[in-house]
Amino acid sequence: MDKVAQYERVFNHFDANGDGKISPLELQQCVRAIGGEMSLTEAEVAVEHLDSDGDGLLGLDDFVKFVDGGREEEKVNDLKEAFNMYVMDDGCGFSCITPKSLKRMLSRLGESKSVDDCKVMISRFDLDGDGVLNFDEFKVMML
Repeated sequence: MDKVAQYERVFNHFDANGDGKISPLELQQCVRAIGGEMSLTEAEVAVEHLDSDGDGLLGLDDFVKFVDGGREEEKVNDLKEAFNMYVMDDGCGFSCITPKSLKRMLSRLGESKSVDDCKVMISRFDLDGDGVLNFDEFKVMML
């Protein structure tokens, strides 16, 4: 079963009245059923934000955005944490992974590389050619 079919099954399960839409109350019950907390006010705000046709309810597409959006945000936060583990103040003027900081982190992880090896590794994903990885380049590398 593909991801969309799984979302559709979940959507249909929480569409209590079978109208093909999820109301703020149904969304609140959905979040609570999976162990989360969401007030009715929070559910109303979420529906208002995600509602693509303005009817005050979530259709299947809106629901998929809600479910996937949370996961995407979690991924980005996890990547930011990982990125920050590699960053050190090497004077690049912004948060970046330099060959020296990459070498340091790899050695912490038990992998010994030279600064030149790290330059080669960085060059593969260094989209702007500045010799370091910014967060956007790191994200491309990791995804």
